[in-house]
Amino acid sequence: MERLCFILLLALLIDRSIGDPDWIWRKLPHPVAAFGAGIKWFETRYNRKSMSPRLRKWCGLDALLVLLTASFFVGLFIHKFLFGLGFAGIVIEALVASIFIAQKSLVDHVGKVEKAFKQGSLVEARDAVSLIVGRETKNLDESAVCRAAIESLAENSSDGVVAPVFWYLVLGLPGLFCYKLVNTADSMIGYKNERFKDFGWASARLDDVVNFIPARLTAFIVILTSGLFINWKAAAKALEVVKKDARHHHSPNAGFPECAFAGALDVKLLGPRIYSGKAVDEPFQNDSGKMAGPADIYRAIRLFKRSMDVLFLIILVLFLIALVV
Repeated sequence: MERLCFILLLALLIDRSIGDPDWIWRKLPHPVAAFGAGIKWFETRYNRKSMSPRLRKWCGLDALLVLLTASFFVGLFIHKFLFGLGFAGIVIEALVASIFIAQKSLVDHVGKVEKAFKQGSLVEARDAVSLIVGRETKNLDESAVCRAAIESLAENSSDGVVAPVFWYLVLGLPGLFCYKLVNTADSMIGYKNERFKDFGWASARLDDVVNFIPARLTAFIVILTSGLFINWKAAAKALEVVKKDARHHHSPNAGFPECAFAGALDVKLLGPRIYSGKAVDEPFQNDSGKMAGPADIYRAIRLFKRSMDVLFLIILVLFLIALVV
């Protein structure tokens, strides 16, 4: 356990410092692209309209199991190989793990929305937020753009940081690879439209399962962070909104980190929006909160950074306990 915790501490520091440098991934294929290529290969061959819905479900499940097995054993092979390299292997594994953690990437992308508002351009803010959300953004007003940015930051606090960290602690590099495979599959084929609702069914359901604990753990970290770095009134509000509104989200998991952010910042999140031309009418999270504005994006980024500090401290404590036990 101490080895895993130490590697995670290094990985979090590396990711927070350098993130995913564009110059590297312009020259090399990103590992997540390999997951995407595998998913696409199976989807184009085994998700045909001529198949029955039941058969497409089975094909989607089979494809997911094959890709999960491959991801697990690739992760295991890399871990075993690096284990024999001593401290150099620890550093290399930390570098590999950092690729699948998105602290700096999240701050950079959401920060572009805040920067656009500082420059007085709602159009540029819409363009920036369109890169990180699935809803239509061309007609969003200022508050709706701000809500979208904060929601994305909150949800991806779990999907992009806490969940990868959790699964690395549970199963090491194989667990991290498998989690990212499932998460990538859900983002590619986990839709309820005509094309993917059957073939992507297994991926969407498994994504719900693997994010169940991390989403709630993220909410806990945000609530704790609110008490430590804002005030305990903010923490109490975050807990209240999570308990009241998280279960009303269409996702069984995303509502937890989003509600924690909504309560801690005391802003409304979610509400009505449009996906692929279809209106989705969901209730606001923290309906008594204020309408989100550009300043709240800055506050959300600051809350996210402090939450990542708390996550780092939690892993550090686990590392110290593992050394003693």
